[in-house]
Amino acid sequence: MRQPLRARALLTAIALLAATPALAQAPARSPARPPQSAPQPAPEPPPPPYEPQLLRLSEILGALAWLREVCGDKDGEQWRASMRALMDAEAQTEPRRERLAGAYNRGFRSYETLYRNCTPNAETIIERFLDEGGKLANDVTNRFGGG
Repeated sequence: MRQPLRARALLTAIALLAATPALAQAPARSPARPPQSAPQPAPEPPPPPYEPQLLRLSEILGALAWLREVCGDKDGEQWRASMRALMDAEAQTEPRRERLAGAYNRGFRSYETLYRNCTPNAETIIERFLDEGGKLANDVTNRFGGG
């Protein structure tokens, strides 16, 4: 089974995705203004064109964090760390952070309720998620990573 190599490849792709400066959205700086009586929160900027891919990738990371632990790989912390790195790079606003975290939690909880033990089906799902996650991370990096 090639799972450990594929898991490392996906973790590496996510690390590259999180480290790609062109993807991280820096908040716009506004010129200094005198203080106002009641500051209004700035409207959230539109999501980047790769937002659906990042939400799906976040959901996959959550599912893998649970399923790989259940199946004895004991690398759930690596998947959580990858998600934290992705959020640090991409979640420049609180609503975006909540969307990414929500997708991760949805993936984790969905499989947590379905799989308490490793089954052949769980291993098949892991294989599919490793493939899909690797393709997503590479696609976003290659299409939107710049330079």
